[in-house]
Amino acid sequence: MALALAQSRALPELVGRVMAARGITLETADSFLSPTLRGLMPDPSCLADMDKAATRLAGAVLAGENIAVLGDYDVDGATSAALLHRYLSAVSRPPRLYIPDRITEGYGPNAPALLRLYREGVRLVVTVDCGTTAFQPLAAAAAAGLEVIVLDHHATEGALPQATAVVNPNRVDDRSGQGSLCAAGVTFLTLVALNRALRQAGWFGGRPEPDLLGWLDLVALGTVCDVVPLVGLNRALVAQGLKVMARRANIGLAALADVAKLTVAPEAYHAGYVLGPRVNAGGRVGTADLGTRLLTTENPAEATGLARRLDDLNGERRQIEAGVLEAALEQLGDREPAPVVFAIGTDWHPGVIGIVAARLMERFRRPACVVSLADGVGKGSGRSVRGVDLGAAVIAARQAGLLVNGGGHRMAAGFTVAAERVGDLCTFLGQRVADQLAGQPPEASLELDGALGVKAATPALAETLARLGPFGSGNAEPRFAVIDARVVRADVVGSAHVRCILTGAEGGRLKAIAFRSVDSDLGQMLLTAGSRPLHLAGPLRLDTWNGSATVQLVIDDAAWPG
Repeated sequence: MALALAQSRALPELVGRVMAARGITLETADSFLSPTLRGLMPDPSCLADMDKAATRLAGAVLAGENIAVLGDYDVDGATSAALLHRYLSAVSRPPRLYIPDRITEGYGPNAPALLRLYREGVRLVVTVDCGTTAFQPLAAAAAAGLEVIVLDHHATEGALPQATAVVNPNRVDDRSGQGSLCAAGVTFLTLVALNRALRQAGWFGGRPEPDLLGWLDLVALGTVCDVVPLVGLNRALVAQGLKVMARRANIGLAALADVAKLTVAPEAYHAGYVLGPRVNAGGRVGTADLGTRLLTTENPAEATGLARRLDDLNGERRQIEAGVLEAALEQLGDREPAPVVFAIGTDWHPGVIGIVAARLMERFRRPACVVSLADGVGKGSGRSVRGVDLGAAVIAARQAGLLVNGGGHRMAAGFTVAAERVGDLCTFLGQRVADQLAGQPPEASLELDGALGVKAATPALAETLARLGPFGSGNAEPRFAVIDARVVRADVVGSAHVRCILTGAEGGRLKAIAFRSVDSDLGQMLLTAGSRPLHLAGPLRLDTWNGSATVQLVIDDAAWPG
């Protein structure tokens, strides 16, 4: 199959092997290499409650009702809220935006916020990236006469909250097959359905229809940053959205790219590691709505100011994160980790515990939860590994009475727990995860797509491999073993990165970098390798600078031959 793919698409055999390893066939190769919405977009009505949601939203637009959008404070929530805001502003009038504060209000809709919106004259609230498990707040809203539509993607139970519609492809009774969508993807499908409903109602008789495809940059950003699988529809949304992002039509995103010194056409990597963390920074350590405001503004001066503020907050977030991570690692020590790594501290900043959980997951190669205790209550965040559905485990803990609230999806979860129940929660989640893994710890492994020498790592190869993107969850960036490489030069750049120049047995030179490695065994191996040959593993990325293209190896691991 690898050779057939390579020959039929005029690709190097190595690239054909990469595609075959991902299950790509001759029949699916064109769709994989050039994903299009035309070929992959479903009828939005396939999602449960979608027609109810579109009909109610269309009725609200036609009647000129006051609509509010209540979103989560992360990138997926911010992009989802911005999508709805931009659409409703284009067809009618801007909705009221409400982003709960992480520290004072917590995640998702709360009864005081919903009732406040009702007193302001709002009669329809759309929650985005939240709401599926908000049973009590939505019941309070319904009792007051406030209607709520939920657009979400997080794991659900059999029961659903009291709402006009709950559009969530992960509902137990949803048969759409779109469970990998993030909230931004769900919101985009909702806008397609709403636009169709308004067209059928004659709303656009004397008005221009909005260009939905022009907002795919927001969908791409939310999809990449929420780490949902980049397969099927998600792949098309991101591939087309990155093209829109490169046009810099969104003033806020353009300002953020300028502040971040992003000078090349954005790829999924830039969305996930350059733009996304800055959009997130407001919800983590600043004002919750900063990211949404940036993505919705049409004022260039405001966009620049918001981008700079978010960039500053992102720097502050990194400092806070480093302190919490250091404390967590000191607490864990060198002991053998449990099935779920738990770090618990007093007054750790709730805005960084999710990132610290991700760092612990990467280090220990198992699910990790970080809990910050304050006033007898613990705010927790967890990140998982492949093969462990952490969201389901947290929902089970809530159903068992161990949590005040909690939910999530396979790879990430959040929860609130009474301080005296933290020990019980650790035991419960540890047992649930052990059961999922059949008692075996997750295996630490590094999957490789092939081996090559330094001389074979050419810009042409990296450029061809880039055609297999966008890369992310579900479509991992190809990773290769670069064999018998010698470190010609190694030094430390930034705060903790090790940069190298490599050569091979047959010649050639290759730039390489190992991120955040200076204090690790990997970093020290690179810095002290001398003339000894090494086998190195990592992806090859095209590096363009001043009009020239070179290739760089991003080193994930290294080993001595033999």
